[in-house]
Amino acid sequence: MIYIACDHGGVDLKNAITNKLRADGVEYTDLGTDGCASVDYPDYGFAVARRVAKEDGSRGIVICKTGVGMSICANKVKGVRCGLCFNADMGRLCREHNNANVLALGAANTDVQTALDIVSAFLTTEFAGGRHAERVGKIAAYEVENG
Repeated sequence: MIYIACDHGGVDLKNAITNKLRADGVEYTDLGTDGCASVDYPDYGFAVARRVAKEDGSRGIVICKTGVGMSICANKVKGVRCGLCFNADMGRLCREHNNANVLALGAANTDVQTALDIVSAFLTTEFAGGRHAERVGKIAAYEVENG
């Protein structure tokens, strides 16, 4: 399952992404927001991150104007590794090397086609494991120790 949400600054980009997911037959849940009225991005970032943390194998996409606020929020949730990406190579590498399970995008600095390319790379890339698994394991251990 893919969970996706945005604040008021990311609605248009979120809609473009969900249209593409729907056209490709990808199952997703849209957690809002749907309008341009100002909302608090943490509410939406946390909503996606909590769902991803609870559901093995799920992924999330969070969008705000810069992507920074959403990525900070998502990374506060234990078990979430969120990467803010600006190109498809970053989308691929955050999965391949970091086993990221949430993708953050900045609507003000990412055009629709680039965002779709990033999302595609993020959703189709598997974690490489190996030496990367040891590094991701250190992150998980830190979360347990410093909860």
